[in-house]
Amino acid sequence: MKALREPLWWLIALFIGLLVGLPYSAPLFSRLFPELPRPVYQQESFWALTLDHGWLVVASSLAATAVGLAAGIAVTRPAGSAFRPLVETIAAIGQTFPPVAVLAMAVPVLGFGWLPALIALALYGILPVLQGTLAGLGRYRRGCQGWPQGWE
Repeated sequence: MKALREPLWWLIALFIGLLVGLPYSAPLFSRLFPELPRPVYQQESFWALTLDHGWLVVASSLAATAVGLAAGIAVTRPAGSAFRPLVETIAAIGQTFPPVAVLAMAVPVLGFGWLPALIALALYGILPVLQGTLAGLGRYRRGCQGWPQGWE
């Protein structure tokens, strides 16, 4: 019974209800918006759109994580330390552009679809990953480098 008081379970139940019930809500939305010929998007199922969105989130998160981690590791090494201010500045400038603006700039070049959205979301996610990588590696003590050999 304690689980019923948790808001997360109510949100999950609401999401599942919408996932199942939204395709059957056309009569309700037709009454609410009589001026629209098709008030509910019916070209693809809500389930298919949800899966597409999930894959887009996973792919853009993986891309942002890969680039952010690689850049963060590269600029914390002695060979790349000179590039750290440049990488941080470029990432911060990139964060000032909202994903919608990046998407608007990418659509004329790439067209509509998942690729411009993937690029926009991945670019927007690089800065937090980069900052987290730099913060985590910045707290790493150089004197701790020999600890893996200690247990052998």
